[in-house]
Amino acid sequence: QVQLSESGGGSVQPGGSLRLSCAADATTYSNDCMAWFRQSPGKQREGVAAISIRFGTLYSDPAKGRFTISRDDAKNTVYLQMNDLKPEDSAMYYCAADSLENTCRSLYNRFEDWGQGTQVTVSS
Repeated sequence: QVQLSESGGGSVQPGGSLRLSCAADATTYSNDCMAWFRQSPGKQREGVAAISIRFGTLYSDPAKGRFTISRDDAKNTVYLQMNDLKPEDSAMYYCAADSLENTCRSLYNRFEDWGQGTQVTVSS
């Protein structure tokens, strides 16, 4: 099991930016499939972006053009750069990992490991 810890959340105004980080435990980090999900009150958790060496990056429609997922395997860390944030982006953001690269083929696949989440609030 991979231990994941998110950081970087906060409150920003519409149009602002945030960069989320997900640090994985070095002893269990798998560089296979990593992803970001989000969940706001009363809504189902939804996939935001995923990244793997084999399949590259994958984004949800709301994230395309505004969010960028990246990874630094030397630091066991995955990032989510979020630009032009909108109020509807407000949610708890979770990092997820899976040992199978095929999991990164879809944001609807089930991921093995999850972090505790970091809150993002976008409001004026």
